[in-house]
Amino acid sequence: MKPVFLWTDWVVFLVLIGVALYAWKIIRTPHLAVTWRKAFANPVGAAAATVLLAFISIGVLDSLHYRSRIASQNGEVAYATETHSALDALLAHQATSRESSYSAPLATVAYEKTASVVDGQTVRRYPRLTFGGAHLQDPDSQWLSDVSQRAFAGAARGMLAIFVLALAVSAIKARRNGSSIASAWKSIRAGHSKLPVRAVLGTLGLLFILTGAVHGLAGQYHVFGTDRTGNDLLYVVLKSIRTALVIGTMSTLVTMPIAVGLGILAGFLRGWVDEVIQYIYTVINSIPYVLMIAAMVLILMTFIDSHADIFATSAERTDARLFFLCLILGMTSWTDLCRLIRGEVIKLREAEYIQAAQAFGVSTWRILSVHLLPNVMHLILISMVINFSGLVLAEAVLSFVGIGVDPAMASFGTLINTARLELSREPTIWWTLATAFTFMFTMVLSANLFADAIRDAFDPRAIHK
Repeated sequence: MKPVFLWTDWVVFLVLIGVALYAWKIIRTPHLAVTWRKAFANPVGAAAATVLLAFISIGVLDSLHYRSRIASQNGEVAYATETHSALDALLAHQATSRESSYSAPLATVAYEKTASVVDGQTVRRYPRLTFGGAHLQDPDSQWLSDVSQRAFAGAARGMLAIFVLALAVSAIKARRNGSSIASAWKSIRAGHSKLPVRAVLGTLGLLFILTGAVHGLAGQYHVFGTDRTGNDLLYVVLKSIRTALVIGTMSTLVTMPIAVGLGILAGFLRGWVDEVIQYIYTVINSIPYVLMIAAMVLILMTFIDSHADIFATSAERTDARLFFLCLILGMTSWTDLCRLIRGEVIKLREAEYIQAAQAFGVSTWRILSVHLLPNVMHLILISMVINFSGLVLAEAVLSFVGIGVDPAMASFGTLINTARLELSREPTIWWTLATAFTFMFTMVLSANLFADAIRDAFDPRAIHK
């Protein structure tokens, strides 16, 4: 096995390192620790953060790429050209259990009739699936009981896992408080804790039960059905999570330095600097957003097609397009935050502590970095989470019109674009859109709810409402 590091993999790892360093800073900074504790003290925010953490875990697993070792005729070490990830290894059964075409969720037969010869006569019927429900001898009589038993057994395993976790948390709480496990559990269940442990355990319980049920069914069925080429939609939608996370995170990281830097400079220096920056983001806002991104993406596609020798595998090619798409989205979506920070800095520059710093001869750079930047940090943190949701939705829109990620890369936008044609056919293929919408809606909703919790904790005006 040969590790492979794609461009976006480095971004994911750097973000994880940055989050770890920021967490270490929070621990060592009392006022930051208090503020973040307020954010996680919100039960809704804590539950949303738990769901986001589940999505992030899947994205990180899908960022651990490798190429498998293959046999070589001359005895030399050789590796396959196809790049896989740790998530592919965990979902190996779903990745290889392909059907010929469409099949409905939990179905045992194909969704479309095919011609076959029976007793010398050609008849059209729904053929049995190769993998979905193949273990059933008589699907008509065995399907309902088999699905119920597998779903219940998986859900029971999920309930057992959350029970063990709740018992462990209660034991830790009992040891800290010097009480019994039963009294600690009663305290958690009543919500008598500094942090919303009850909300987190409830969210984890729901996730464990759903995951257990899906896992119990996925061994013998296509839980969310299959697409036009017979791929298991459970596998495809889980692979789409990393694409959404990379676009939302990387594009936001590109946006923040531009928006924060220009916004602070425009608001503090004023004069011709302010006018030039205002002119730049006014011009950018006057250009239709989709058309500007489409022009940049087409230029990018032309460059990639004419320099195909740069990329050793197809995975590197699709990843390069995703990488540059994030750069394009980040460089074209900074104007709103820049305007917001400019207005906040214009107000702050008249504050007494800024006037005093200027009177004492403090350098402009120090005023910007030490006095102004920390006081607009709440706007930056709130905008980061909100922009993440907007960029995830933007990818879906761009892929829907054909200028998003590479069609070979799994993404919510690609699934929705595929569903556009499937909904207009007869019989209607509804499960592709339903699966993509459910996962994308859950991710965006949890990000927005977590953003509300961060806003309430960091925005001084929101605290007193």
